[in-house]
Amino acid sequence: MGFLSRVVAEQKASDPLAIWAEMLRAGRSSKAGPTINLENALKVATMFACLRVLSQGCAQVPFKLFRETTVNDLKNIEPARDHRHYDLVATKPNDWQTSFEFREQLVIHAGLGNAYVWKSLVIGGKVAEMILLDPGRMEVQHPNEFEAPVYKYTLKDGKIVLFDTQTIWHVRGPSWHGFAGLDILQMAREALGLSIATEESHSKLHAKGVRPSGTYSVDGNLNPQQYADLKKWILAEMAGADNAGAPMILDRGAKWLSQAMTGLDAQHLETRNYQGAEICRFMGVLPSKVGFTDKAATYASAEQFAIQHVVDSLGPWYARIEQSADINLLTPAERAQGYYFKFIAAGLLRGALKDQGEYFARALGSGGSPAWMTQDEVRALDELNPMGGEAAKLPARAGAEPAKQPIPA
Repeated sequence: MGFLSRVVAEQKASDPLAIWAEMLRAGRSSKAGPTINLENALKVATMFACLRVLSQGCAQVPFKLFRETTVNDLKNIEPARDHRHYDLVATKPNDWQTSFEFREQLVIHAGLGNAYVWKSLVIGGKVAEMILLDPGRMEVQHPNEFEAPVYKYTLKDGKIVLFDTQTIWHVRGPSWHGFAGLDILQMAREALGLSIATEESHSKLHAKGVRPSGTYSVDGNLNPQQYADLKKWILAEMAGADNAGAPMILDRGAKWLSQAMTGLDAQHLETRNYQGAEICRFMGVLPSKVGFTDKAATYASAEQFAIQHVVDSLGPWYARIEQSADINLLTPAERAQGYYFKFIAAGLLRGALKDQGEYFARALGSGGSPAWMTQDEVRALDELNPMGGEAAKLPARAGAEPAKQPIPA
């Protein structure tokens, strides 16, 4: 079946999963002209930057397996280092990727709709390794709303492999029916297409030395040979970036009549900036994080923008991946025992050393407020070894009466 036949069949079937796979492989034309596929979309600087800040924001912070228990009627949380999956997600998911690289790729895939991870299972339900699959070669089949989906994957040699939900960890982006994420390339196709078309138009303008097109008017009639010679002369002597700014010398009553808009007239810069912000809206990223700065922004507001990025852009992805990992990498029994995955994003919210010092002072009970951290807990946040002894105890609250000592016999 040819490409056009496949597209017609897909349109008749209205299968969003098939359309998404086709967009990744071959692409679809936008109203502005350019074809939008994965390769062209990633060439748009704003789209690539959005995927980069989301993926690296999820990859640069620790992602660990914890276990919550109860000790002396108090909740106790500690890293589950003795669990096989602790090292799997925190350090080495497979033989050729680090945890950072794996999570970066995972979010790039999921940021465009869907990420598929093959889980190599061993005895006891533990995962030996995790391998990300190409989303463009995956088809999700779901017979009805009440059955688990089946994953149909095409290998590079053309063979078809079927997977079930036990061997595929599927991380979905925003979804309509719950079986797969929405196709971001399809939804943002017009915004991406106009962005590419504007860039191409601007490039052609600069390729001609930012000289507008127009009409070269002469007195009298030109025979075919004179017309060809005049056209050749204009293209050779006046067109191109090398001739930008050179004066045009006309004779025989010739006149140059400009008939094209300049880049300023076409508002190329304004259009490109707006299209960048439009792509950010689709990706859920603040424009300031990908280089679009507001003239009214200040140093103080930049800090708030950074906090807003963690809360509004990265926070939902943290929760999405944490909960997906809980149900795909842990058994019901392990979840009942208190195991859970968690991104440690506190480091992204740290301020300057002065701000940290004030926060830690408050945490240790400065200013008369009750302490909620020990010195060793503060040292642990900066990867310092514990001191033990009094440093591991909460200081006495200011103004509190000292504990009464027992009277010796």
